[in-house]
Amino acid sequence: MKFSTRKDIAAPAEFIFDRLADFSSFERVALRRGITLKRLDTLAIPGAGMSWEIGFRFRGRERQMITDLATFERPEALVCLGTSTSFEARLEMLVTELSKTRTRMQTALEVRPRTLGARLMVQSAKLGKGNLDRRFDERVGHFAQDLERQAEKTARA
Repeated sequence: MKFSTRKDIAAPAEFIFDRLADFSSFERVALRRGITLKRLDTLAIPGAGMSWEIGFRFRGRERQMITDLATFERPEALVCLGTSTSFEARLEMLVTELSKTRTRMQTALEVRPRTLGARLMVQSAKLGKGNLDRRFDERVGHFAQDLERQAEKTARA
């Protein structure tokens, strides 16, 4: 199942990419939400090869996922690949400079089942795909608005 959206943000492309590549802030947010994270790599600076073991609750069960940063092309693309016992996921974020102060962020999430139970779960989720698409678009939209507010604060400072 694939979800995708694009948002135009009133901020420079470099700024947007730097915020997307601020993995330590995402780690802090995840920890506040009860998600466990364990860094598996030893890279000192962000780049392809970063890896995390992620633990979270989903549908009443504890789940584990290994997530790797597969592509890190400043200031254009980030691609994360995740693997669990039941699913494979690919998150792709593309940053396109429209002008010096305007950027388009394209976000795509693809989830593929690896087991029969996961396939059944995806099939049942497809029945509500319109609702899931809307929720994905809203979440990415809120994130884009936060990035825009951060860029305004930085420009004023």
